[in-house]
Amino acid sequence: MFNRFCGSFPRRGIFNRPMALIAIIVGIVAAISAGHSRAATPYPDAAHARFTVEVSGTGPDVILIPGLGSSGATWDGTVAHLKGHYRLHVINLAGFAGVPAGANGDGEVLAPSVAAIDAYIKANHLNKPTVVGHSLGGLMSLMLAKAHPEDTGRIVIVDALPYVGVIFNPMATVDMVKPQAAVMRDTLIAASADGFAAQQTAGTARLVTAPDNQARVLNWSLTSDRRVFAKALYEDLIIDLRPDLKAIAAPATVIFASDDGAEAIYKANYAGKTDITFTGIAKARHFVMLDQPDAFYAALDGALK
Repeated sequence: MFNRFCGSFPRRGIFNRPMALIAIIVGIVAAISAGHSRAATPYPDAAHARFTVEVSGTGPDVILIPGLGSSGATWDGTVAHLKGHYRLHVINLAGFAGVPAGANGDGEVLAPSVAAIDAYIKANHLNKPTVVGHSLGGLMSLMLAKAHPEDTGRIVIVDALPYVGVIFNPMATVDMVKPQAAVMRDTLIAASADGFAAQQTAGTARLVTAPDNQARVLNWSLTSDRRVFAKALYEDLIIDLRPDLKAIAAPATVIFASDDGAEAIYKANYAGKTDITFTGIAKARHFVMLDQPDAFYAALDGALK
């Protein structure tokens, strides 16, 4: 799907930048989640759910948000690593990776889901939890810190930019990208099942290295609700948080796949954010927690201290 759609965007030097960043948009067409049945509670209830949540462990609260089309199983290894020291709240966004669409089936997806996460924080009396988000989940963590600073502790952003449109063109603006984003949304919704499956198959190898994880990527992307998936993609492409970075007070850590000089791209795009640190992980694609789990856990441990 990436190759199919990127031709409608301006092509400049950004296509020489690291595969890790290109994989962010390729990640739009695939998911790395659990497709098996998981014990999860819909929030606020099944009919109006914006997400389901799985809670485990004891200690300071940490919320983990997966990326577009992904399920909370993205974080299974991370949960096993952390649950002896933290209470972990793993989010599964409604409509992704086999979770029923719930309230995300109508209207916007991201802003209402962020509001629901904040409502969950308040309802459960969580004291400024750390929020860890991968890809689209990283954008959501920034949205949460911007809209609800009173409820957000440190944010940890995993391989995500404050505006994903720059992977097509470093000078991209929302106005520039919006028409093509609408085409991408509508084409995804209209695609045949076979066409959609072919698109997902073409993108998986760019996201994660191991064949078994690539198989999971394909499987779970195909179990996402197509309309929710496409709407969330569109919203991702038209939300630019770069102008808001200076106003986001929560301290931040960005953990990213670092091959091919990605660090300069990340630092340039987060230039407006104070109180931010960067940790690169080599020999990893977009799902750094799967490609290099030990290095990822070490980076996350450092961020949580």
